[in-house]
Amino acid sequence: MVRAIVLRAAGTNCDYEKQFALEKAGFKVDNVHINEVISGKAKISDYQLLSIPGGFSAGDYLGSGKVFANKILFKLNNDIPELISNSGLVIGVCNGFQVLTKAGILPGFDGKYNEQLTTLTLNEPSGFQCKWIKLVTQKSKSVFTEGIETLDCPIAHGEGRFMVKDKSVLEKLYANEQVVFKYEKNPNGSLDDIAGICDETGQVLGLMPHPERNLFGINTPNSSFDKVSDTGSGFKIFENAFKFLKK
Repeated sequence: MVRAIVLRAAGTNCDYEKQFALEKAGFKVDNVHINEVISGKAKISDYQLLSIPGGFSAGDYLGSGKVFANKILFKLNNDIPELISNSGLVIGVCNGFQVLTKAGILPGFDGKYNEQLTTLTLNEPSGFQCKWIKLVTQKSKSVFTEGIETLDCPIAHGEGRFMVKDKSVLEKLYANEQVVFKYEKNPNGSLDDIAGICDETGQVLGLMPHPERNLFGINTPNSSFDKVSDTGSGFKIFENAFKFLKK
């Protein structure tokens, strides 16, 4: 049995979709509030995959994902590196990606999972973007993207513009093959059209678009019942994770 934990917080609103996606891929999933982990009632070490879903944790009042990230950074600072060292996987989508960057888990250069070098900030042009987009998969170390050339899925964010601390960070992302997805048409002003990155091991993935919202072919815009596949392109992300952990 491969177990996954969907870690939610106040303001999370995509946890049930993520749980459904993981269960569809074969995982045994528990939907857990971060306070239960901090208190010791639940342990990340009991799972093989950690998922941080989308939403507006803590209302984004101190910046998107910042409060959630600080809880991880200061209360669970050893849990995620331990999961990674034990060949576990981590995926953060939308607000989850924001959390991973602001906690310093991504990009995780040189095995350091507590140094913030990237961020997701206000869109340019400003405003909430809610629409379907196409992602183009890049050559990367990510274990989540095997067999995926392009990915159709929706975005729903106001702070999705990917930025780096300085030029050297971007250069290292490319040198290490950590750029995982790029937007075919950039919706938010992200640097180099970057929509998702991984850590150096390929076991941690963060992306702004929502693959869990394209699990069935009929989810895709302009699909028709007579020409629709059984699964949407987003499902492959979760299927790849399950296959990796079953090895």
